[in-house]
Amino acid sequence: MAESVPPGERVRKKGAPRGRTREKSRTKAEGPKRPPGNSKVSTQARRSAVAERDDRAWRRPPHNNFRSSYAAIDLGTNNCRLLIARPADENFVVIDAFSRVVRLGEGLAQTGRLSEAAMDRAVGALGICADKLRKRKVHLARSVATEACRRADNGEAFIERVRRETGIVLDIISAQEEARLAVLGCHILLEDGVGPAVIFDIGGGSTELVLIESGGPVPRILDWHSVPWGVVSLTETVGDEPDGEVARLKRYEEMRRLVRESFAQFAQRLAQHRTPDLRLLGTSGTVTTLAGLHLDLPQYDRRAVDGLIVPARSMREISQRLSSLSQEGRRQLNCIGRERADLVVAGCAILESILDIWPATRLGVADRGIREGILRSLMGADADGAQVRAALQQRQTNGIS
Repeated sequence: MAESVPPGERVRKKGAPRGRTREKSRTKAEGPKRPPGNSKVSTQARRSAVAERDDRAWRRPPHNNFRSSYAAIDLGTNNCRLLIARPADENFVVIDAFSRVVRLGEGLAQTGRLSEAAMDRAVGALGICADKLRKRKVHLARSVATEACRRADNGEAFIERVRRETGIVLDIISAQEEARLAVLGCHILLEDGVGPAVIFDIGGGSTELVLIESGGPVPRILDWHSVPWGVVSLTETVGDEPDGEVARLKRYEEMRRLVRESFAQFAQRLAQHRTPDLRLLGTSGTVTTLAGLHLDLPQYDRRAVDGLIVPARSMREISQRLSSLSQEGRRQLNCIGRERADLVVAGCAILESILDIWPATRLGVADRGIREGILRSLMGADADGAQVRAALQQRQTNGIS
């Protein structure tokens, strides 16, 4: 399942749909329906493709009144999330948002299929998203599905059901596109510094790690890696949590072993890029939850967490403490609650494994990622389209065919 082709080279599957929602908002499909695998391309070609696309993604859309709204839907293995935003100067302002735990990938590790109950939950959440798209009169939208739909035997059938029942056309993006969007959405929070840095996204069904080089409006992607371990897939693979602290710690070590083995090839490639001042930025429910615990917040507060820099040692200590607690004990902790109590330990195992292969002393925390990356891509693509239309209009005005 691991992929190691740097983001930037995407091949659309022949015949893959570029549909649109039943409402007036359009879905602009950019990614492939399936991971393209380990295609070999030159370093220069990869760099050129990434730089060209990312330069476009950061251009401001050409709306004089900036009233047009854009939407991004991210249907992951665990969550369904929506952001609707309007351009504002060189950034955007969120005007509506929605998030719901749907656990679409529940049972996938055992059966290889999305269950009826999980699909029902996801369709219900996407129906709410569709209502919001209509209410906000969204100008452009992109809706993506990630690891659960990539892996499930009935993933394509589920996508068709969503289109039929909600009007939303989900694009099953590859792991490389998922990594690119995450970087585009959160890299602005990376600490200043010299040398390469790592940005990672711990999802429900997979984890993406991206080695980047800072500079320019967006960082240049040097290398990347994806493993099929997320908080849901890893939890289900190791089985139910046992009673007793010793047994729980043994289960945690098994999680660490599985992740460590999946990271092995990327760890070797990373070794040559290590510098005395390593920078690390994480975007996921795991890192934001642990950051909330680090701050001892009475309840989760995005304003306090997004952009926070936390000592890596503190994140390790919290991870190890959580791994020894029972599920009921974790439920009692602020910022975790019932929804994350059974999954957070797997996230801790993945996080500690990342700190093993990229031992930064500090960890940046981002409560943003794929959705923000989609919004920037949509706005940039809209700006490109407007520029082309303006050029054609000018040619017609000048009598040039």
